[in-house]
Amino acid sequence: MTIKMSKDLSRMVLLRGAAWLHDTLMGIIALMLALVLRLDRDAFLYNLPTYVMAAVVFGVVVGFVGFVVGMNRGIWRYASLRDFVAIAKTATIATCLFIVFHFMLVRLDSIPRSAPIIAWAFLIILLAAPRAGYRSYRNQRDRKRDNENTTEAIKRVLLIGATDTADAFIKATEEGHQSRFEVLAIIDERGRRSGRFIRGVPIIGTLEAMEEAVARFEAQGRRPDAVVLTRSRQEFSRHARLEYLVELAGRMKLEVLCLPDMFDMQDIDAVSNVRPIKLEDLLQREPLHLDGAPVAAMIKNRTIMITGAGGSIGSELARQIAALEPSNLVLVDASEFLIYSIERELRQRYPRIRLHAALCNVRERDSIARVINATQPSVVFHAAALKHVPIVEAQPLEGLHTNAIGTRNVAEAAAAAKVEAMILVSTDKAVRPWNVMGGSKRLAEMFCQAMDLHSSDGDTRFITVRFGNVLGSAGSVIPLFEKQLKEGGPLTVTHPEIERYFMTISEACLLILQSAAHSLSNREQRGRIFVLDMGSPVKIADLARNVIRLSGMRPDADVKILYTGLRPGEKLFEELFDPDELTDRTGIANILAAFPRPIEWRLVQRIFDQMEELIRDHDLPGAIRLLKSTVQEFVPSQEIQAMIEREKTAPPLLAVTRVKSETDD
Repeated sequence: MTIKMSKDLSRMVLLRGAAWLHDTLMGIIALMLALVLRLDRDAFLYNLPTYVMAAVVFGVVVGFVGFVVGMNRGIWRYASLRDFVAIAKTATIATCLFIVFHFMLVRLDSIPRSAPIIAWAFLIILLAAPRAGYRSYRNQRDRKRDNENTTEAIKRVLLIGATDTADAFIKATEEGHQSRFEVLAIIDERGRRSGRFIRGVPIIGTLEAMEEAVARFEAQGRRPDAVVLTRSRQEFSRHARLEYLVELAGRMKLEVLCLPDMFDMQDIDAVSNVRPIKLEDLLQREPLHLDGAPVAAMIKNRTIMITGAGGSIGSELARQIAALEPSNLVLVDASEFLIYSIERELRQRYPRIRLHAALCNVRERDSIARVINATQPSVVFHAAALKHVPIVEAQPLEGLHTNAIGTRNVAEAAAAAKVEAMILVSTDKAVRPWNVMGGSKRLAEMFCQAMDLHSSDGDTRFITVRFGNVLGSAGSVIPLFEKQLKEGGPLTVTHPEIERYFMTISEACLLILQSAAHSLSNREQRGRIFVLDMGSPVKIADLARNVIRLSGMRPDADVKILYTGLRPGEKLFEELFDPDELTDRTGIANILAAFPRPIEWRLVQRIFDQMEELIRDHDLPGAIRLLKSTVQEFVPSQEIQAMIEREKTAPPLLAVTRVKSETDD
């Protein structure tokens, strides 16, 4: 260890000494060049010894000042503007000191008085040029080495936005940090800097000039492969439409990329996170922001439980809640793999939080009650559900059991354990449902509303949060589109006019947390359902086209869109509110409150008792009739009607099975 430290010290002294010697020599050369430039040949040769002595003194002064300023401590490989400032400072101070010393000794009589000023200019060039040259040489060598060691093709790109981020990205490509990219030109969507350059890269015009620029580069054999957005979506949207850029790029077969967290970039390596534009970047709605104080008060240093913690919503809830520092986080899920995955992730990211992973199905009343009693959570987020419409439509009793009876089990266990609040994660499919999944979630909403209205001050609060489709969640349309695109298409859409409300998983979880915190701080407001103001719905066909465009291909030309027809229980249009529901503002931006017609507490208990008995007896016709009579807006699909007819005419297989099992025993 001592030998290594000694070697490192020796190397440092050697390098700094070499830099000091270089700077001193450059000072000598600078003054000599100034004298040669200023004097004729005879005069220069006549006083050569005097001039050499003056030059040596000037060089020593330069070396001394450079040492004090710290110029010889810089690494030439990373010479930058800061080093140039140090060079200018060194040259200026050294020249001034030399003039003062020379004036004090010989009153500037031995050399022309303009020589030090000329030497100052030469000195800056002589000190800066070797450093810049060495850096350029190393950059080229490293870029060549990287290109030789990688099989990844160089991607030619156009940058969108003449910004500081564009400057950083170009710098990175020049220095090998992003050697897989070659920047051809910059598009300035504002059109303010057209005809100018950033690090030698031309700014060629606005988005309208992009098609012509691509054709020109293609004629040169340098066709761009992608465009890279250098602004945030919000900033870019002030001057141009991101949808227009995506459409334009798709028409020209250009992939659309962006630089995430661009305003947080602290160094050149941060631009390595080039990623494709995602569909959530195209959402028209401004992102939802968390009101930190009430949410933190609800979570910090408390025990929080999440059911369905391995799912898309549950796992993101777990991440956001873990970041708010609960004392205990209880993760509940029926899937061993999913609960293992999210527990492992959270243990790595938040090692100080005490985690408890419980393998438990909410359909099992005693099991969920034992978990809640054992962990004593302050707040329970109930995200466990069966949510895939066609699957639940094919197995309606399973959906009713998990979504309705499972919610009752969690709610009653929470009330018995005196949990402060239970938050039900619901869906827009519960509004005037055309499928069993939506109907079962509406039943769950009704139960929680009745519990909330029935409870008194100090008892458990039951809060319902309703939102639309979540981009990228398990079973959602986006992963399906991406999989189909990788396979070469076509992308399947059920109907040309089908449309949905969309939000990101992060926004959905922010809504859940914000709504829960609002309810707990306004205890007099009971029986409400919180809904995000999601703007306008989006056509699924438009989503499919955008997925294709974002990959650099053209819809209907490179990749087809195939319409397959509506699936069982599927509606063309979803709604966030029932027309009979009273709606109101909550005082929180983008969050509304709905107050559906309530159902009497004892009646809802009898309905759920009967539903549980029908499910236990596998009585599908009875369960659907009860669902229809309770949720009067529910419209059973043709597939459900056909299933009921088959149940009526089928032989009693269940009864036979029971008799056989009893005989075997």
